[in-house]
Amino acid sequence: MTPFEIELPGSKSITQRALVTSALAKGTSHLLSPLDSEDTRLLREAIRAFGIKMEDDSSSWLVHGNGGKVKCPEHEIFMGNNGTGIRFMMSFGALCKGTTILGGVKRMEERPAEPLLAGLRQLGVDAKSIKGTGCPPVWINSPGLRGGRVLLSASISSQFLSSLLLVAPYASSPVTIELDGKLVSRPYVDITLKVMADFGIEVEEEENCFLVPNGQYSARTYTVEADASSASYFFAAAAITGTSVKVTNMPPRPIQGDAAFVDLLERMGCVVQRTNDGTLVKGPGQGKLRGIEVDMSKWPDVAPTLAVVAAFSTGETVITNVGHLRVKETDRISAMVSELRKIGCEAYELPDGLRIKGMSKNLKGACINTYEDHRIAMCFAIASLLVKDITFDDPSVVRKSFPRFWDYWNMLKEHITKEEQ
Repeated sequence: MTPFEIELPGSKSITQRALVTSALAKGTSHLLSPLDSEDTRLLREAIRAFGIKMEDDSSSWLVHGNGGKVKCPEHEIFMGNNGTGIRFMMSFGALCKGTTILGGVKRMEERPAEPLLAGLRQLGVDAKSIKGTGCPPVWINSPGLRGGRVLLSASISSQFLSSLLLVAPYASSPVTIELDGKLVSRPYVDITLKVMADFGIEVEEEENCFLVPNGQYSARTYTVEADASSASYFFAAAAITGTSVKVTNMPPRPIQGDAAFVDLLERMGCVVQRTNDGTLVKGPGQGKLRGIEVDMSKWPDVAPTLAVVAAFSTGETVITNVGHLRVKETDRISAMVSELRKIGCEAYELPDGLRIKGMSKNLKGACINTYEDHRIAMCFAIASLLVKDITFDDPSVVRKSFPRFWDYWNMLKEHITKEEQ
């Protein structure tokens, strides 16, 4: 069986972090294979509002860093529903002497920001939620970022920690960030630390503490690896159809935590091959996948993907420790259960996860409500490979992270059809 080979767009997580580090670096950085999507466009426009120049009209971008010297925006910055971007810009705004106002769409006004605002206040910044809700829009008034010790809660989102880490080298003195409670989505912090190190800043980590030295990022040429979250949909397609998919620009040791999705597919019965030429997943054949129980606290963005795979697996799949999915673009736990039930799958909400009974004989087509959430649309595209008449209320929602998703998906469907003939 010939595998479907595909080169996917770059990682959204890495692209956004590399944009911040290159904007703060001294000199011009060349970003290769970055992700061009709604979220990264919003972040680029936000960074431009701080006086950073960049050339981003091709598949590689030039970012002309100002060595940490940023000017305050002349107007409120609109971040859409880019939760990562607005949190990164909250700390970025603390570097300029003056006021920064950040807002977004209605859903953004329900996404938590108070733990990060509290962290910024400990570093001498006047930071608050304008409506007093602990959520955007936010007001940042800064005399410049001072150093020192910060007690930070990152139990709702690891982005609070990543945001402070990225700008901390430019504080007036070294910064120590001590975690108050558990840290969710640790692999995303690892991406932050890796990108910072690649741009020349090494963070020391002790028990529950991150020690950030004063310093300056070094401009460089930087290649962004394939987006592991985007790859999960194609690997899941191979899993449920019994075909093979190879992502040619997914390295054998990617820095993204979501790359562990293929390990979960392996547990469910797939064959996985990791080489310097890419990562390949081969499904075991329809009806041969096995349900699993898994703590997905480290990989929340691919939990919806696994939930759809579970619908085509024997037995029961239980996904736990992803309560923070309720404060993403939508309440993803509730949304996934609702839409799985709509297509005839037996699914249940848990306080911090989902329970799915697979291999229902009553699966049927339906119009999927995407909840203005890109990941809901892409994960139910997987189900549409085996269930007829699945449609979407807003298929264009994929523009947030993967604008050409449906083009790539149609190529995959054509390949599977040829393999079946």
